[in-house]
Amino acid sequence: MKIYDLIVIGGGAAGCVAAGYAAQNGKSVLILERNRRPARKILVTGKGRCNVTNNCEPEEFFRHVRSNPRFLYSALNRFAPKHTMELFENLGVPLKTERGRRVFPVSDRALDIADALQLFIKNKNVEVLQGRAKKLVFEDGVLMGVLTEEGNFFRAQKVLVSTGGLSYSATGSSGDGYELAKQAGHTVIPTRASLVGIHTAEDLSEASGLSLKNVTLRLYDSKKKKPLYEELGEMLITHEGISGPLVLSASSFMKEDPREYRLELDLKPGLSSEELDARILRDFSEKKNRDFANALDELLPRSFIPYVIEKSGIAPETKVHQITKAQRLELVSAIKSFGIKPVALGDIEGAVITAGGVSVKEIDPKTMESKLVPGLYFAGEVLDLDAETGGYNLQIAFATGYAAGTAI
Repeated sequence: MKIYDLIVIGGGAAGCVAAGYAAQNGKSVLILERNRRPARKILVTGKGRCNVTNNCEPEEFFRHVRSNPRFLYSALNRFAPKHTMELFENLGVPLKTERGRRVFPVSDRALDIADALQLFIKNKNVEVLQGRAKKLVFEDGVLMGVLTEEGNFFRAQKVLVSTGGLSYSATGSSGDGYELAKQAGHTVIPTRASLVGIHTAEDLSEASGLSLKNVTLRLYDSKKKKPLYEELGEMLITHEGISGPLVLSASSFMKEDPREYRLELDLKPGLSSEELDARILRDFSEKKNRDFANALDELLPRSFIPYVIEKSGIAPETKVHQITKAQRLELVSAIKSFGIKPVALGDIEGAVITAGGVSVKEIDPKTMESKLVPGLYFAGEVLDLDAETGGYNLQIAFATGYAAGTAI
């Protein structure tokens, strides 16, 4: 029986990076991957474009990590976004940085990133086998290897669990890593959906498919005045509520019942309330005899106008010249502070990332090795680490994978 230096359970972003760097340092490495090819989840990231990382310094990066940012201090300083970018460009994938410092392949093809990861492990002579790890095998309390669902035993005294979370189960993320962690006596923090669409009390379905660009979204705890989250960017109206980058990030702040929060949308963040009022006055002066419902088409997206009118409290059939200053200010308020009431988050299957996971209190932050079981390591989404949207979560996978791979 062949004895490996390292068995990696799960050939995603973290697993491939860990395997490649361990093999680069002379270790014999086997990746056990449920799918026919590694890095399958990469293909669905960034709407098929793959937001590889966020082009920022570690100090800025930590501000966008929602769970346990301090745990990442060592790993992220050793393998920062600039190192991720160097890795993929050296593998022949040119990158570009877009708004919000988001990094994508120039080709806008997630497949190029997935192929690069495959090339990386191939060049390092990493062995890849299709199989599903079922059990960690111990002899006299010592980790000895992995038993698969198919009944095959693979021997190694070092095992890395990098199986991902629970979202997008079709890509192989089914929570196996949490069960393996429990077998080893680890605590698993309850999992929940993060970076997911929000279902709203308001029925916005008539505007479904509308992309609102250059808007500001604010999230409030209903009991507090200061926003928990405020960002300029893009969001999407859906049949069930709202989604898109701003909404996904906002959802990561909602750790309690979504109904305990409220959202405000500023449709014209580039204008102060006074400037917006002046703009409305100019528009109205040219449309004095129109119905109010037909006077906002140059100011707002057509499909969203009825919702703003409803919030303003002004009857749609009111003639523009009849609108009072007080009513106009209500319109300004509706545009600058469009209230949205969350009622539920989308399910974890459709979440970009899974929050919760293996407790980082039981993991060495420098090496990703278990503090409970020598030779057992964890990396990537299986850990209780999650961040906002914008390339941060993939970077966490790469950084923790690098920490584990080089330590091993």
